[in-house]
Amino acid sequence: MDLEDQLKNLFPDHVPSDIPEKKEKPTVWLQDDPLICKYEKRKGKPITIIEGYTGAPSDFKQLAKELKRLLSVGGSFKNEQIIIQGDYRDRIMEFLKDKGFKVKRVGG
Repeated sequence: MDLEDQLKNLFPDHVPSDIPEKKEKPTVWLQDDPLICKYEKRKGKPITIIEGYTGAPSDFKQLAKELKRLLSVGGSFKNEQIIIQGDYRDRIMEFLKDKGFKVKRVGG
């Protein structure tokens, strides 16, 4: 329990005048070049591929994990590419833009 919580317990009617906004720090390294988001079919099944990341592989793996959790789908990280099962280009691009990445759509 931190000091702010203790003060709230002691003075429940008090309303603080200014609450500083907490800015979310990026968990992965953001690059200037855009990530490439493309769609392919392999063995008749649609996949979405994200490539073009120049940061550390561990950051890219973390990004892959977050995407798979967000979309509730399977996927993998191979050869500096994130492969997501299904066509989720729009949702992936929106997620990456919210994270602070520049994204380029390729193929359709």
